[in-house]
Amino acid sequence: MNLTTEDREGISIIRVAETRMMYPLLADFSAAVTTLVEDGARKVLIDLSPVDYIDSATIGCLMDLYRQITAAGGALRLCGVQRRVETMLTMTGAQNFIPLHADVASAVQSFGGPHAHN
Repeated sequence: MNLTTEDREGISIIRVAETRMMYPLLADFSAAVTTLVEDGARKVLIDLSPVDYIDSATIGCLMDLYRQITAAGGALRLCGVQRRVETMLTMTGAQNFIPLHADVASAVQSFGGPHAHN
């Protein structure tokens, strides 16, 4: 899967560079996020800006990651969610657990708390 990670003010930002997030790609995606959490990431932001399609396996994967991050005492956010993807998340109720934000800046701000570099 094509993705990049960045650390900004203690927030791990995962940028997905795929237009379709579906089952065959999810193992790599899940492994990348799990590794970040195992390495100590507690504030995780997934930027889905280019993604215009997700399947039910993707939603299951996001919910698994949500549970894993929450169990570790962390928080998960999504940003850049296109309307079609947001509809899928809303239909399944995932947005009741995982907050959605318009862009990286607003999502980063939503984590709150003191920032070392501000």
